[in-house]
Amino acid sequence: MSEHLRTALRLAFGGLPVLPLRKGKVPFGNCPACAENACGGRPNMKTPGPCTCPNPCHGWAAATTDPDVINSPTWARAWREAEAVAYHPGGAGLTVVDFDNPSAITWARAALPATRTVPTTRGEHWLYRGAMQSANAVRPGVDVKSTMAYARWLGPGTGAIAELPDVVRALVVKKPRAVRPVAVTVPARIGGGHCPHRMPAYLDRGIAMAVQRITEAHEAVHAAVYGTFLAVLSTHGRCGCLTDAHISRLFTAAQAKGESPRHCTDAWTNALTRLGL
Repeated sequence: MSEHLRTALRLAFGGLPVLPLRKGKVPFGNCPACAENACGGRPNMKTPGPCTCPNPCHGWAAATTDPDVINSPTWARAWREAEAVAYHPGGAGLTVVDFDNPSAITWARAALPATRTVPTTRGEHWLYRGAMQSANAVRPGVDVKSTMAYARWLGPGTGAIAELPDVVRALVVKKPRAVRPVAVTVPARIGGGHCPHRMPAYLDRGIAMAVQRITEAHEAVHAAVYGTFLAVLSTHGRCGCLTDAHISRLFTAAQAKGESPRHCTDAWTNALTRLGL
């Protein structure tokens, strides 16, 4: 029995889901049956599937605490070639904050509560009790490894494990991107700029509803933006009541969903062309 296999069995007995790492300290590749996700993926992956492959496939998703699997003939070759042992922190209810350089460690000591620390080749792993979303490069030299991720086993470390603090959870929350509205060209006011649709408030209500429609689009955002522009112009494009402010509100909402200024302009122009405006 190799040293790595002995370590893996010991960690699994303590509740850490483990997997072997090959040369380069990365997981073993998928077997032919699982290549290119032909198997559908394991049930515990981001996109759950039916895969029950006995091989150490699918990276972090192969991690297990089952000694029969870890010591099975299908894992034997991997252990013979393994260069390290890894574990799935989230599967054990843990989060590893990986600091890659001294500057990152200096920041951590000032900003984060003390917890168990494990030295690494370039920096330190800080372990917290509690699982969360994983993300790389949350700060310069800082990665967060928990759910759907693996961390290399480098020893038990020192210090008591603290509860996962909110400041670590906040590291993976994406800040809203600043949106800078672009200048737009308002079509000729054929109707003199007065909205004939019952009352002036009708236009403001319509723009607010259009902004909400764009904001709530969770998929096919391009199509949602174009469809909303088309609907607004079909109602108000001929009366000439749309102003720069109205159109800027629509463009700002679209850019907040990730649309580029170029796409906003193209979608608006295409809607005008479609309606013959």
